[in-house]
Amino acid sequence: MRCPVCDSRNTRVLDSRESKDAGIRRRRSCSECGHRFSTKERIEETLPSVMKRDGSRQSFDRKKLSRGIQLACRKRPVSDEEIEHVVQAIERWAGTRGDRDVPADHVGERVMHHLHELDPVAYVRFVSVYQSFESVEEFEALLREMEKAERVNVEGQRTLFDSTPGKSGEKKAPPSTKAKTYEVK
Repeated sequence: MRCPVCDSRNTRVLDSRESKDAGIRRRRSCSECGHRFSTKERIEETLPSVMKRDGSRQSFDRKKLSRGIQLACRKRPVSDEEIEHVVQAIERWAGTRGDRDVPADHVGERVMHHLHELDPVAYVRFVSVYQSFESVEEFEALLREMEKAERVNVEGQRTLFDSTPGKSGEKKAPPSTKAKTYEVK
């Protein structure tokens, strides 16, 4: 590692720590001039190319992905750390697929999945741009789908009855499914 002041190669590591962005932060000191500086090391992964809708290929661009998510989350209660976590998760997903190319729509769907869990407004913003919404009806259809998804429990089953409390504070019971008995004369 070269010293940024005197360009000497004679530097030593004073401290090493893991950084937030899944890399290593090292505090260094130059043996020639005594200047102290920090470096960041990050594992270089071979990420796949992104295959665009028109058939062209681009290298996977972490900054472009982050900018798109930040734009969708603008003025929303989403922290930079949460956005960074989403970017890292998508980058890890793309890097571990084992494919040389990943379709852009798969990356977009992955972003939509993470934003849906993170913030519903950011999700709607991203989807409206990603899917090129041109009418209010398209927004309404998306919102109806989101309402349906809210009624799905963890196992993937939709709930049949509202669980709003009744007057006594108890949950509403579903209508009785017991068979009625009739007298035969």
